[in-house]
Amino acid sequence: MSKRDYYEVLGISKSATADEIKKAYRKKAIEFHPDKNPGDKVAEEKFKEAAEAYEVLSDPQKRQRYDQFGHAGMGGNGGFGGFSGGMNMDDIFSMFGDIFGGHMGGSRSGRGSQRVNRGADLRVKVRLSLKDIASGVEKKFKVKKYVVCSHCQGSGSADGQTETCPNCHGTGSVTRMQQTMFGAMQVQSPCPHCNGEGKIIKKKCPHCNGEGIVRGEEEVEVKIPAGVVEGMQLSVRGKGNAARRGGVNGDLLVLIEEEEHEELIRDENDLIYNLLLDIPTAILGGSVEIPTVDGKVKMTIPSGIQPSKQLRLRGKGLPSVNGYGTGDLIVHVSVYVPENLNKEERTLIEKLKGSENMKPSSSVARDLFRKFKSMFN
Repeated sequence: MSKRDYYEVLGISKSATADEIKKAYRKKAIEFHPDKNPGDKVAEEKFKEAAEAYEVLSDPQKRQRYDQFGHAGMGGNGGFGGFSGGMNMDDIFSMFGDIFGGHMGGSRSGRGSQRVNRGADLRVKVRLSLKDIASGVEKKFKVKKYVVCSHCQGSGSADGQTETCPNCHGTGSVTRMQQTMFGAMQVQSPCPHCNGEGKIIKKKCPHCNGEGIVRGEEEVEVKIPAGVVEGMQLSVRGKGNAARRGGVNGDLLVLIEEEEHEELIRDENDLIYNLLLDIPTAILGGSVEIPTVDGKVKMTIPSGIQPSKQLRLRGKGLPSVNGYGTGDLIVHVSVYVPENLNKEERTLIEKLKGSENMKPSSSVARDLFRKFKSMFN
């Protein structure tokens, strides 16, 4: 089943501000909240759908990518993308619970409301050549980050033992009455005694001081798909900082930077090359070498080619990141006019000057005028 447009899910326009997006999500979250719709699977799916839309549209970089590529740009490329990995209800409450003022009264289908710790995301930059972008590439990074403590296996406990929090009796939350748009309601908030975890550690691991994580390093291999663009951010789930005491790891965010090519210029999926011809080749035609991302190829230049003429090598550009075809290599022709001539060269040119074939025809002049005019339209 195809996904609905994220703007449609939240009921907002594509020009919506960050504040409008947040308000729209809060409205949907309250409407379809599991505590208001117990046992309603349709409402639960709409609740998840709204959270997925908000997760993308509230992030400026993800929103830009979604606006450019749609759902195809948000996931499915070897673990890249926003929400495509599939977050459960606990993930949603952990990340967005503050949007609607904590959990409204009741339990979430028996899962309880213990706080799920989440590790911080990490961001790295990777510089890619046009060749890397054309074919896709695997990159390895040594990332300094928080990793699971090997001495307590991430539990934070020196002896592996934990006790039920006496303040919240293991629920991880405390309940209070609060005035909301629905009137006075019971609102749950994380237990301050156990920080919402529902359990406490009596004997902390001395190596991580009870946190379950320590500073370390990990080598991460990232598969970067072909066709990525400057400024695109890819997300590798679970490769960010480890979470405290067995929580959900953060993500590794890979920011794409493009290396400038010596001869080629990128224009979306097309590549542009400026070919500078000498006058004899422009007049007589001939064979020239054209650079591509895969090496040089030979191109035949027709006789009498005019400056500003564009030639096209089909399929020699860059692939679309969504797999929708490949761009072209566009060769823009320029002709070099010598600035200095010796006596013999000048004599030869003078002899040709009076030839009718050396003078532009009226049709060439009209074409030139049309091109010039189009520049201002």
